[in-house]
Amino acid sequence: MANPHSELQKVNPSSIIELFELELSAALHGVDFTYRFHAGTNQFNSNGDIIWDGNTYSRFPIQVEGFEYKADSGTLPRPTVRVSNMFGTITAVLLSVNASNAGNDLTGAKLTRIRTLVRYIDDANFPDEASNPYGTADTSSVMPSEIYYISRKVAETRDLVEFEASAVFDLAGIRAPKRQCHANLCPWIYKGSECGYSGTDYYDENDKAVTDSADDKCGKKLSSCQVRFGEENELPFGGFPGIGAFNG
Repeated sequence: MANPHSELQKVNPSSIIELFELELSAALHGVDFTYRFHAGTNQFNSNGDIIWDGNTYSRFPIQVEGFEYKADSGTLPRPTVRVSNMFGTITAVLLSVNASNAGNDLTGAKLTRIRTLVRYIDDANFPDEASNPYGTADTSSVMPSEIYYISRKVAETRDLVEFEASAVFDLAGIRAPKRQCHANLCPWIYKGSECGYSGTDYYDENDKAVTDSADDKCGKKLSSCQVRFGEENELPFGGFPGIGAFNG
């Protein structure tokens, strides 16, 4: 597998190819379907399509921006997708989706950004050549895919339709991690599978030794783990006492 980043560091690297996939799901949009497109042109065939990993990406007027990560802001990118609505093509898609799920407007559709280099695209892109004349076709030579989900439709006119996309963790109602983590407060059920304690030494909620199992209650604190497992013993869920349960 070639490294596209090494190729980009050369004095004269080959051009970057940017591809997009928009995946609809039957649960949200009434149909399972994937649109594949690119915003550029392909000078090596008449229809301008690009073939990547055996799939055809159609040429379509689209502008996507806002993928940059900004460390100083502390927020995830929210790319803007502007698509030409020439001949009402996108409006027709939206009407079809809304007929199955009123008002959806492609919300929740998965948008994947794929980037590679000309030297790695399929040989089929060069019908007048025996193979890719710029390098060796290699579908594994790709930059990390960027995955977003359509969060809302911003505008729809005769000229264009604009969407806002969000990272999966940035969608409304989604938390990461799924469980909340609290300092010095264990969330596990005492002696449950996550807790992992199955000893016969009993302690009350104040971590005092008791003899009756009926008085055996966990205080849900770091010290409660330490008296049961011992400070030097490794716990099954994330290292030494308290690390997994208390720090997530």
